[in-house]
Amino acid sequence: MNAAEPLVRVEDLTKHFPVMRGLLVQRRVGAVRAVDGISFTIARGETLGLVGESGCGKTTAGRTLLALYPPTAGRVLIAGQEIFQARGREMLAIRRQAQMIFQDPFASLNPRWTVNAIISEPLRVHHLLASEAERTERVQELMRLVGLSERLVNRFPHEFSGGQRQRIGIARTLASNPSFVVCDEPISALDVSIQAQVVNLLEDLQDRLGLTYLFIAHDLSMVRHICDRVAVMYLGLIVELADRNELYEHPLHPYTTALLSAVPLPDPVKDRQRRRIILAGDVPSPVDPPPGCRFHPRCPLAGPICSQEVPAWRQVAPEHWVACHKV
Repeated sequence: MNAAEPLVRVEDLTKHFPVMRGLLVQRRVGAVRAVDGISFTIARGETLGLVGESGCGKTTAGRTLLALYPPTAGRVLIAGQEIFQARGREMLAIRRQAQMIFQDPFASLNPRWTVNAIISEPLRVHHLLASEAERTERVQELMRLVGLSERLVNRFPHEFSGGQRQRIGIARTLASNPSFVVCDEPISALDVSIQAQVVNLLEDLQDRLGLTYLFIAHDLSMVRHICDRVAVMYLGLIVELADRNELYEHPLHPYTTALLSAVPLPDPVKDRQRRRIILAGDVPSPVDPPPGCRFHPRCPLAGPICSQEVPAWRQVAPEHWVACHKV
C-alpha cells in the first residue's frame, strides 16, 4: 500500500436492521436505519474520534466496519483490502490486523476462562506461535505491556476490577499484532479515577506500536485529548468532520455547537458566562427519519429548505467538512 494512502477507507457504509411483524408468519414492515451512508478515511497512526448522543449509530458503525455485523451496503478497505469481499484465509488475515476493544469489560471476557486462555486465544486462532510455552511467554509479555502482573495469568475475570478487566481486553486485542483498533467507548463503563489511566495506556500503546484508532465515545473532553480528528454523528449520518482543535474552537453544524455547549469548562467563571444550547424535542425514530436534514426538527436555525432538501456534504475550510444548509 502507498504510504500516502489511508490505512482505513470507509465509503457509503450502511447498516439497516429489519423490523418484522407477525407471530406465526413474519413480514418485514420497515428498517431501523442505524447507519445510513457514512464515509471517512483514517491515516496510518491517526486517531479518529466518532462522537454523538446515545442511539446515533456510533457502535453499529464500528461493528459493521469490522464486519461483526453484515453490512447493508458500502465498502470498507483496510490496508487496501476490501473487508466485505474477503472470505476464508483473506478474512482471517484482515481479522489479525483489525481488532476491537469492547465497551463492557464485564461482558466481553469469558468468565469460564483464565486470563492466560483469554489472551492466548488470538495466538491459537491465527497460528502465531507453535508451542504452549511460547504462547504463555507472549501472554506474560502482553500483561506487562498493559500494566498487569504476569503472576495473575491463571486467575479468572471475576477476580479483577473493572479497570483491570479492560486492560485484559486490551491485551487480548494486541495479541495478534493489529495495525487498526476500533475502541468502542472503552472507558464509559469504568470509574472516573480509572478512565484517565486507560486513556493514557491507549496513547502509550499507540506510540510504541504505531496503532491506528477509531475512538468511539460520548465524552467530548476525552475525545479532544486523545483524537487527531473528530467526526460528529447524528441519527445514522456524519454531520461534521474536522481537526479536533478546529472542531472545538469553530464548530459549524448547529448539532455540534449544541453538543459542545454541554461540555463543562474547568473555569467556573467562563462556564457561567457561556450560552447553553438546549435542544427542543426528542431524537426522531431511525425507523422513520425526517425528510431533508435529519436535524431540522430540533435545529434552532432551521428554515424551509432544511425540511425539503438533504444538505450536501461539503468542505468549507481545509479539512473541515459539514452537511448543513445554514453554514
